[in-house]
Amino acid sequence: MSSEIEALETQLNAMILARRHQEAFEKFYADECTMQENSEPPTRGKDANRKREEGFFAILKQFHSIELLGGAVGDGISFSEWRNEMTLEGIGRVKTEQTAVRRWKNGRVISERFYYTRNW
Repeated sequence: MSSEIEALETQLNAMILARRHQEAFEKFYADECTMQENSEPPTRGKDANRKREEGFFAILKQFHSIELLGGAVGDGISFSEWRNEMTLEGIGRVKTEQTAVRRWKNGRVISERFYYTRNW
């Protein structure tokens, strides 16, 4: 199972690196997915998470860089570490480092949690 997840994780991360985030979301995330920022309450369901993602991209003015630092895959789970630099409306230029933890079921992400320190 981990080899299947490794292939899916590789495809998903390649789309993110190509800045095809929204297309990747539609392709890889389950209808019942949850997404969570640090210890905030999770957002439940694909429709609610699509709106959350659209809200982020509405304030994203420019991606200056996006870098996949590393990752790992286990049985039903994947981890990826990212470094980003972007300009956000009303905030300005920011640098972030985050780890995404994804849980997979039937070839789709059923939960994703982001761990990071906000520097803005």
